[in-house]
Amino acid sequence: MKKTFNLFLAFTFTALSSSAKPVLEDPSPLWFTKTTEVIHFQLNKAAQTYQPGKNPRSVNPDGTVRLAGITDWTTGFFPGSLWYGYELTGDKTMAEEAKKFTLALDSIRNIKNTHDVGFMLYCSYGNAYRITGDKIYLPVLADGAANLYARFSPVVGTIRSWDFPWLHYPVIIDNMMNLEYLYWSANQFDKPEYAKAANTHALTTMKNHFRKDYSSYHLVDYDPNTGKVLRKRTHQGVTDESSWARGQAWGLYGYTMCYANSKNLKFLQQAENIAKFIMNHPTMPKDKVPVWDFDVHNALDTAELAPRDASAAAVIASALLDLSTQVKDGKKYVDYAEEILKSLSSDAYLAKPGENHFFLLKHSVGAFLYNSEIDTPLDYADYYYLEALKRYAAIKKIEI
Repeated sequence: MKKTFNLFLAFTFTALSSSAKPVLEDPSPLWFTKTTEVIHFQLNKAAQTYQPGKNPRSVNPDGTVRLAGITDWTTGFFPGSLWYGYELTGDKTMAEEAKKFTLALDSIRNIKNTHDVGFMLYCSYGNAYRITGDKIYLPVLADGAANLYARFSPVVGTIRSWDFPWLHYPVIIDNMMNLEYLYWSANQFDKPEYAKAANTHALTTMKNHFRKDYSSYHLVDYDPNTGKVLRKRTHQGVTDESSWARGQAWGLYGYTMCYANSKNLKFLQQAENIAKFIMNHPTMPKDKVPVWDFDVHNALDTAELAPRDASAAAVIASALLDLSTQVKDGKKYVDYAEEILKSLSSDAYLAKPGENHFFLLKHSVGAFLYNSEIDTPLDYADYYYLEALKRYAAIKKIEI
């Protein structure tokens, strides 16, 4: 069980000690300790408040909570957050709740009409199996992976994202995230064709989704019969040619993960180039929490048009920490991710215990163009924030 620290005493002790003589730095930074305590409280309360199968997704403009049902693409994030919360706090009660919320998603194994089964199952059932080793989770994971692989087209060289009738064969940059499910399943279930499909998808996406500056389009629509690119457009960004912030984060995370699984140096180079684009972008705010699209006009001056997206920041932080372990000069990525995490762990973004409907982070953006989930907590912002904190603790050797 993780030790609980009294923050008031910790701060007081530090202040008194510093006035007398130098003291050794606490291996667990105070901001990290405070954050873990908030996480512990909020996730426990959330597990008591919400019901398995009806997971908290965001907060509506009227103050009510938007719930994620069994077919919602985000439904796996809350169980996954509980699993990460258990790892960060050691609270076995949280693990028990995580199991309940995970097993409630059993029927997702039958969903065949979306690539999002990776988000839905790998973030929930995948973490459950990784942490517990309980084989009860494997049949669902096997079925979901088979359905995801069935969406792969050798002609196009990608996994189809959506089945919307007004598009021919749409592939979104978000789909890079679901490749991890295929890589893992290839090893777990002895299905090498899964990993081959993941590699092919990543290579095709690298060819067609990215611009010369390594920013990415959100959506590429293909001809399913020839594999020809029909149109490059957006479903999320300001314009077809803009750089939607979370989309850039998905790409960074995806190629870092693909390199870790394949050791294809092309993927590592791509990840580093995307990281450079993000880290050096002129509209990145000082606190390293981007606006919802990097190309919003006067992004740093117009809060109404450019709300911050903590979800993009959380994904970027988690990806950079992972990338730091793949390269020789990883410190620059750790340092940048640390700045993000300190910002997200500040009062500006981290909820106070008991507030924010028990979500962790404030100020994310779901889909600005559709006036959906603007300046609200989001379940996937919390998930990747927790993952980033866990990766940060591992790199910094913080005892948790």
